[in-house]
Amino acid sequence: MAELMQGSPTEAKAFFKDKLAFTTGPVELERWMKTGEDIQVIDVREREDYRQGHIPGALNLPKAEWGTMEGLRKDKTNVIYCYSMVCHLAATACYRFASEGFPVMELEGGIDEWKEHGFPLEK
Repeated sequence: MAELMQGSPTEAKAFFKDKLAFTTGPVELERWMKTGEDIQVIDVREREDYRQGHIPGALNLPKAEWGTMEGLRKDKTNVIYCYSMVCHLAATACYRFASEGFPVMELEGGIDEWKEHGFPLEK
């Protein structure tokens, strides 16, 4: 059994400050989309999955095409999503794209969480 370790409040504050700066949830994203915030939504799932339904307006950039950086913007925050809370594809993409100078945020929970909230999909 794992031992419960108490972290320092200072470390927790720094962690959550970073988390808030680089992640978002579906409710926030949907509100930003409605209010015209300066974002670009990027779906990093496979093309076939993207075609079956994606967040409205999202561009598809599957892993095999990350080298192209197609659709990413340096003048907007790129909100990256993948399949689910347990999928690390979006986090990996965020690391890669940020390393190339693109501002990024990860949509926590991916497309699964978007659908769970009843938000629309586009085909």
